[in-house]
Amino acid sequence: MQARDVVVIDGIRTAFGRAGEKGYFWLTRADDLVVKLIRELLRRNPLVTPDMVEENVWAATTQEGDQGLTMGRTTVLLSGLSDSCAGFSVDRMCAGGLTAVTAAASEIALGACDVAIAGGVEHMGHHPIAATATPNPRFLAEKIVSEDALVMGRTAECLHDMFPEITKEMADEYAYRSQLKTARAYAAGKIGKMIVPMTVYTREGWDVADRDQQPRPETTMEALRDLKTLFRARGRVTAGNSSGLNDGASGLLLTSLEKAKELGLAPKMRLVGYAYTGVKPEIMGYGPIPSTKKLFARTGLSMDDMSFVELNEAFAVQCLVFMKEFGMKLMDDERLNPLGGAIAFGHPLAGSGPRLVLHLLHHFAEHPEARYGLTALCVGLGQGASAIWENMQTEGR
Repeated sequence: MQARDVVVIDGIRTAFGRAGEKGYFWLTRADDLVVKLIRELLRRNPLVTPDMVEENVWAATTQEGDQGLTMGRTTVLLSGLSDSCAGFSVDRMCAGGLTAVTAAASEIALGACDVAIAGGVEHMGHHPIAATATPNPRFLAEKIVSEDALVMGRTAECLHDMFPEITKEMADEYAYRSQLKTARAYAAGKIGKMIVPMTVYTREGWDVADRDQQPRPETTMEALRDLKTLFRARGRVTAGNSSGLNDGASGLLLTSLEKAKELGLAPKMRLVGYAYTGVKPEIMGYGPIPSTKKLFARTGLSMDDMSFVELNEAFAVQCLVFMKEFGMKLMDDERLNPLGGAIAFGHPLAGSGPRLVLHLLHHFAEHPEARYGLTALCVGLGQGASAIWENMQTEGR
């Protein structure tokens, strides 16, 4: 059997709120964020009826509480999808959402289903990263991993050690540019169209979550320079050149190309291929480099073929090293994160991968001449995730 082409029909996300009591979603359940996205994807695509969706795959890094009980299945029941729709949950930390998407896509490619919804959610206010995890004591006692591997900010310092030419000043400049790009994108109305407004109850009363809480358009290089290094004395990683702690969800509607044609749907882009790989846990930010090289080798494509690159931007140093390793123009390569990245938007772990795909979808809509784009993420405990997509929002493809 030959694998079928898998296409993205639509994508949407919630606003990304601050984690904690001052965030939009402090009194909102994580699974209700997912339900909102599923219903919105169906509302926006009336040719896809609820009974057509056969698989519902959602990722969360902490699978307990309002992110537990196999959320892929519980949100089928909560959102009004058919009882016949299957569902499951996955966890690959920061790349969980992309893993959910590629898992659903693989089912479609092999003919196990025709229509699927997939995405990721993280409520870091309810579930602080690794708060309830109990790492095996052998990790440290037997020196299986470095102590740095269990603290993400320290892994970023290790990446600076590996590439000493990437200075704190460079990381701060990258972070400043990310905030500036996001401010410009908001001003141009590009971000609002990707967010489904959600009425939420907060301690101040009812509110509408329709705008990310993380971006700081007032950021200056001077302010970034004066921030404390959090993970090492005289280090290089600060709150300003790192992503934040956030609550949010992102999701996609996927079908086979044949099913899209049958239903009269307009595919936005086609999944060309994907790859995952591992690296030493203490330099987890390096992960997207070998996963992207692996993917290029398998597809015969290269960075020269990529019109856009959406990188998760957990830390500025991670992005600068990626750009350096692939010969991209440092700081201002126009292909990388044109609307800014997680330093500005926030990084709700499993919710970030589909957000990257969503951004790429909108880049392709604005640039019908573009053919290929890359989405890539680093992953806690040392992994990389990459996927290549082909633009279908242009005549002749």
